[in-house]
Amino acid sequence: MTAVTEVAEIKDLRVEIESRAIVDGVSLRVLPGKVTALVGASGSGKTTTGLALLGEYPAGARVSGDVRAPDGLVGYVPQHPASVLNPARRIGALLGDIARYQVRGLPRARRREAARERILRALSLAQLPDPAAMLRRYPHQLSGGQQQRVVLAQALLLGARAVVADEPTTGQDVLTKRRIVDQLAAVARQGIGIVLLSHDLEVVRTLADEVLVMRGGRVVESGPAERLWLAPRHPWTRELLAGQTQFSAGAPALQGRPRPVLHVRGLTARHSRTTVLRAPELTLRAGECLAVVGRSGSGKTTLGRCLAGLHRDHDGEILLDGAPLPRSLRDRTRDQLAAVQYVFQDAKAAFDEHRPVLDQVARTAIRLRRTTQGEAMAEAASTLTTLGLTDDLARRSPHRLSGGELQRAALARALLARPRVLICDEITSGLDSVTRRGILDTLTGLLRDRHDLSLVLITHDLDTAALGDRIAVLDAGELVEQGQAREVLTSPRHPFTVSLVETSVRLAAGTRP
Repeated sequence: MTAVTEVAEIKDLRVEIESRAIVDGVSLRVLPGKVTALVGASGSGKTTTGLALLGEYPAGARVSGDVRAPDGLVGYVPQHPASVLNPARRIGALLGDIARYQVRGLPRARRREAARERILRALSLAQLPDPAAMLRRYPHQLSGGQQQRVVLAQALLLGARAVVADEPTTGQDVLTKRRIVDQLAAVARQGIGIVLLSHDLEVVRTLADEVLVMRGGRVVESGPAERLWLAPRHPWTRELLAGQTQFSAGAPALQGRPRPVLHVRGLTARHSRTTVLRAPELTLRAGECLAVVGRSGSGKTTLGRCLAGLHRDHDGEILLDGAPLPRSLRDRTRDQLAAVQYVFQDAKAAFDEHRPVLDQVARTAIRLRRTTQGEAMAEAASTLTTLGLTDDLARRSPHRLSGGELQRAALARALLARPRVLICDEITSGLDSVTRRGILDTLTGLLRDRHDLSLVLITHDLDTAALGDRIAVLDAGELVEQGQAREVLTSPRHPFTVSLVETSVRLAAGTRP
């Protein structure tokens, strides 16, 4: 039997920064046509390991071990593909530079046609429909998923035998996730080795052949994906899998009929002249969690920003306790600002990197409730402690906190306003399963303990939406379905909701493409 030759390999990799090992003794083989997944919490060393295959390391790092790619080039598909595409050049020009170099040895009369054939073949392999039309577009005219596939096509055009895909499904709805899974599976079928860096355990189970579980820079367990799911051996692997959720029937209906806190009537929101959201009627009741689900670009964030006064280009009414809310937060009173608070997806970008987290959390109480500095600092420290952040962490600058810790700090800052409505926009996106579970437990605890608080939970994930009392479904800017969570998840009526639920079930079951 002929031995399979790896297309890339790492042996005993160690990466040190300031005498601290961020990767320690990691080894992996990338085989042709196989998917190797690296999973673990933020800071576990996944990305450093993946980038090592490209010969890239953090500035000032000391590196030992062996990294090699016998067939040469290793491609890279970053989490944010727009960052590696020149916004001023059309897709055809970006890919043409590569293709023209590859056909330079052909007769001049054949070069242009041969280059175009190579480009179209690479775009097709990357699962882009209508490749010829794609050549005329600029990167900003593509969706995030299309940009991702163009970057993949670049790697395939260059002849990469291995591709590192860094969190390719983070922040994506379940239908887009399924397409990304199908896309990477199709690439693997061409004999290309895939290294998948991911927090998304459903995608890992569906796609991966081999899984390496990392913690603190080390591989604590590895093996075939199905074996890890059925019989995990290391406590950390078991904890990661236990943190995974699968939506159940949804939360039971609230007893009685609590009074409305927010009421939306005839909302139509625009970006410039383009209508991006229509919500004829939507109600949030006291003590309720309303989950808003839909694909990327469906209008979920626009709805949340309209409620919070962050998007003022809209018609219709938003009522708080029956009284109209001004469209812009600039026109809202201090009490109205405090009543509706927004927690952003990117917690890091929402903090001033030069000031301690504790000071920034306390500032909310001073500005919106006019408490004294001393009272605000004491309340901020107490709230942060309740949410699991120690005094030492609270006094650090934001860049010294992990993603999950910053999300807890962002929650604390919003809570210091003592809001009636808390809008959480994809706040678990990109977090590992354990941290994600902790954030969701925190939110359910807040609703249980704070009877004056209502929650709008914006999410692409049905597991998260199942925590809601009710679910509103958006598709292409239209509110297509809403109802009790139990009913929407078990008996969806709209075809789009049906496709969301069915695809989520298939992914959770690890059904392969």
